[in-house]
Amino acid sequence: MEGRDAFSRCHPLVNFVFFTLVVVLTMLVLHPVLLAISLAGAAAYGAYLRRGQVWRSWRTLLPVLALTAAVNPLFSHRGVTVLAYFPSGNALTLESILYGLAAAALLCCAVLWLGCCSDVMTTDKFVYLFGRLAPVLSLLLSMTLRFVPRLRRRQRSIAAARDDMGKARSGSALRRRMAELNILTTWSLEEAVDTADSMRSRGYGLPGRTLFSIYRFRRRDGGLLAVMAACGAYTAWGSRSPALAWSFYPRTGGAAPGPYAVSVCGAYALLCALPLLVDLAEELRWAAERRRR
Repeated sequence: MEGRDAFSRCHPLVNFVFFTLVVVLTMLVLHPVLLAISLAGAAAYGAYLRRGQVWRSWRTLLPVLALTAAVNPLFSHRGVTVLAYFPSGNALTLESILYGLAAAALLCCAVLWLGCCSDVMTTDKFVYLFGRLAPVLSLLLSMTLRFVPRLRRRQRSIAAARDDMGKARSGSALRRRMAELNILTTWSLEEAVDTADSMRSRGYGLPGRTLFSIYRFRRRDGGLLAVMAACGAYTAWGSRSPALAWSFYPRTGGAAPGPYAVSVCGAYALLCALPLLVDLAEELRWAAERRRR
């Protein structure tokens, strides 16, 4: 995935700071407008990165979101707007439904942003950023982030190989899945041992070891960091102000929108749309170059 878009080709520090900011702000701010902005930005960037494969993620994500939204009204009966009563006598309130939807949206934002992060932040970038400070931690973190996508690809490869061998329909479904899981586990453990031996033979983590890097911090990267820092700080400060006060219990509502609240939402929208804006600027620049020729 690296190099597929202009933002992925930025300095690793720019990518890391961006995803840290959007994920932390999304987890800390439960305002519906800010959640909608984060969700739109994550969905748009994920669709841009994965092109036609975006619906595969949503097919898995939508049932989880529906379950998350439905669980809260079953266990939380707070709120003043009673819609109905369960057979047990507990109330079904509008506020509990809205809070469940907000929690589901927050979970969706976090999953989508982390999915984009796994596409952009490759193993080389994590090793480059943290290899000198914490070599073991950086290697472990990079291997963990790519663990699930790699397992999915290998599971599809194993299933296709067994299908070619005529074993895809032999035995029960449980037996077939257990056989695939056995092969997948063995494959992953063998690769983990090979990776550890390879890194040890290269002297990874030893004092005085030099590191080769293809990344260079350019003026554009400094400008992006400044924009992200300004937007992130302004959003974090503004989200705690009375202008963006919002509560779900006992009655869902918040402060009336004003110029300051609009400016905070605009700063957060700029932050979430930054990768797409970088890609758009790159495409416009190349289009201008082609017209000159």
